[in-house]
Amino acid sequence: MSEQHVALQQLQQLIDVVAQLRSPENGCPWDLAQTPETLIPYVIEEAYEVVDAIKSGDKQAIVEELGDLLLQVVLHAQIASETAEFSLAEVAQGITQKLIRRHPHVFGDKKVENMDEVETNWKNIKAAEKGQTTTTQKLSDKLSRYQRSLPPISSAMKISVQAAEAGLEWKNMDDVWAKFYEELEEFEQALAEETTARQQEELGDLLFAVVQLARWNNLDPSVGLQGTNQRLIQRVQKIEAVANRPLTDYSSDELDALWKQAKAEIAQGK
Repeated sequence: MSEQHVALQQLQQLIDVVAQLRSPENGCPWDLAQTPETLIPYVIEEAYEVVDAIKSGDKQAIVEELGDLLLQVVLHAQIASETAEFSLAEVAQGITQKLIRRHPHVFGDKKVENMDEVETNWKNIKAAEKGQTTTTQKLSDKLSRYQRSLPPISSAMKISVQAAEAGLEWKNMDDVWAKFYEELEEFEQALAEETTARQQEELGDLLFAVVQLARWNNLDPSVGLQGTNQRLIQRVQKIEAVANRPLTDYSSDELDALWKQAKAEIAQGK
């Protein structure tokens, strides 16, 4: 039996299991209660866990997390099929046709010399699918798509890159720093004098300015923030390793001393 045949068998088994979980007669109450909307957090969570597994290099973890993400695809399709909205077959057919359509250099007679030409063709074909060209496609449509489909920091980076390519860009790094300090001042003023809604707006402006600083220096703000989160977790682990009572029982001065000790040990590679 070929590897492809085995894969198709296993996929069909997954489809059957999910259908059973959604069976009104003897299915699972939790699965039956799910809707596309309630599953949104799980789709995002599983996607991030796939990324984390890939970064870890743990092959078994990658297999497991890809399976969890695949479950979300199958479950969404199962729910939709129950009301005849669409099926898993339509999902697979749609992405297959899209791949063929957007790779004429593989499935047609289009010739390309390098990856840049592949990317250019992809953008042209994608725009044509929407009845547009890359020159007539509205910038706002592109930006809206990023805002809808990506986490806030990632979408801010994508949006700013596209805006800059269209000419909406600062002249130099000094202008970027000036904008950052301007937004910082406005945020501080909002915290002191404005409503929560205005404070949120100014916080967003400040974060967007930080993203611009990252972009101008060829840095990835998501990677930077992820690293900070990881370092904080490592320091907490160090503190917990030496703590002999719940952290809430320690004074702020004691916790500060433990924090500094943990930070120093990590810096020394301990």
